Amino acid sequence: MRRFLAAWSFTSVAAYLTGHSVGKSWHHVKTSQRYFAVFNNATFQKLVEADGLTGEVVAVNSFIIEVKGLEGVRLGAQVLFEDGQRGLVREAYGDKVILFNLDSEKMVPGTLAVVENDILSVPVGKNLIGRVISPMGKPLDGKGALRTTKTSGIFNAAPGIMARSMLNEQLASGVTAVDMFFPVVLGQRIAILGDSKSGKSTFLSQLSASQKGTKRIVVYVLIGKRKVDIEQLLAGLRESGAMDHTIVVLADIFDSLTQSYMAPYAACAMAEELWYGGEDVVIIYDDLTSHAEAYRQLSLLQEVDPGRDSYPGDMFYAHSSLLERAGKLLKNGKTLTSLPVVLTPNDDITAYLSTSIMSITDGQIILDLNVFRQGIRPAVNAGLSVSRVGGQAQTVRQKRLSGTLFKLLSKYKQAEEFSHFGSSLSKDAQVDLTLGKQIYAALQQTPEILVTLVEQQLILETILLGGGTVDIDVPGLKEAALKSASKIKDEKDFDAVEADLLKAHTIKPKAEKVTIPVTAGPEEEEKK
Repeated sequence: MRRFLAAWSFTSVAAYLTGHSVGKSWHHVKTSQRYFAVFNNATFQKLVEADGLTGEVVAVNSFIIEVKGLEGVRLGAQVLFEDGQRGLVREAYGDKVILFNLDSEKMVPGTLAVVENDILSVPVGKNLIGRVISPMGKPLDGKGALRTTKTSGIFNAAPGIMARSMLNEQLASGVTAVDMFFPVVLGQRIAILGDSKSGKSTFLSQLSASQKGTKRIVVYVLIGKRKVDIEQLLAGLRESGAMDHTIVVLADIFDSLTQSYMAPYAACAMAEELWYGGEDVVIIYDDLTSHAEAYRQLSLLQEVDPGRDSYPGDMFYAHSSLLERAGKLLKNGKTLTSLPVVLTPNDDITAYLSTSIMSITDGQIILDLNVFRQGIRPAVNAGLSVSRVGGQAQTVRQKRLSGTLFKLLSKYKQAEEFSHFGSSLSKDAQVDLTLGKQIYAALQQTPEILVTLVEQQLILETILLGGGTVDIDVPGLKEAALKSASKIKDEKDFDAVEADLLKAHTIKPKAEKVTIPVTAGPEEEEKK
């Protein structure tokens, strides 16, 4: 059954309607001895009249639909059903086609289908900025319809190597521990790993808010999140002003398993449209663990042979083809920075999905619950985190400072271990202990505080200037540095401002109270 409405005879139309009249709300019209079915869905009607490839649903298994017909359809095509639902073509052999239902599990065998587009497409453009939408482009924020008519396919190829340029500009996250030790570079792919409640969303919210005033656009993809977490995140973005430069793509795994699978690809297409149009874009996939689980469930329903941890055999390709779409374009110098989030239960980063993502990306920032329990915020595991291209974007001053801090923190860890034995420490070890505590205090940061790169350097260099030989009011120093950073116009200003800050926030030891013994006077001596 290729084209079921193309100039049929009366006998064939009558036979077709007789066999398929149950549940159908259509009537037939006679025009010049030709009979056509008329459907309530106007879009479906137009596609049918345009002689599009058509078929009929013959089997349904949750989100997996088997359609007879649609011969010649290409993989990845978008199909429209007569009830308004849409599907994605996954397999095609003979006169049988397997599709993913993009909307729900509710599909009735006998439902008619027509090819709507050769590729699955979503709305794109600048008018999406500031909106909360579904992966298919449906508004979810109550602000009315989207004001864009442009669409783009979601499974686009990554730019070739000759179309790319070197990465050399740092993306300030506003978080001192990350910017100083594991800098994110514009155009980089860096994974964010951590257990539940380890601070991943908090860090990403800070990073999003830090892009305010930079003309960079953030595309934030939320996959399989609880409604309370979604509302909390959206409230935080609005409160910080980050929503003004952010597109939020929301996929609820309870509404549509397929949309949870396609969400990161759809969001990437939206980001690419802005990127190729001359904008720097940061895309956050929160999280690819939920995406992988949705794809695994769909693949098992499709009866695909399972691989490791029951994931399909092309799980690695599904993520690599997505993350490879980031980078820096040679033609306009603009970047697409990718931050995939991976859940690591019990802080186990050796699981299949974690190692797979880490092998694709240019580094990873690991948030550790053990560090979190020590009261360190953000809870970055300095021993396991790495940014492989971070050094390319740092200045000479930043590199020197970062290297010095790493060495000092290493000495601090050694001194701290020795101090547990209760033995007296050498003078050098005491200095290392004092300096390490001051550095860790400087790295402590609450979610609402964002620190610029200049402010970070000012705080840490002032602490190093003290050399661990003086007590410093670190909270006061941090507060003053945020105000003093505006005075720095060039490298020469650093030294003067640092000296003033150190002098103002050095805690002077209180003078010990000296008890002067009272000696007996001459008269008292005579009495004795």
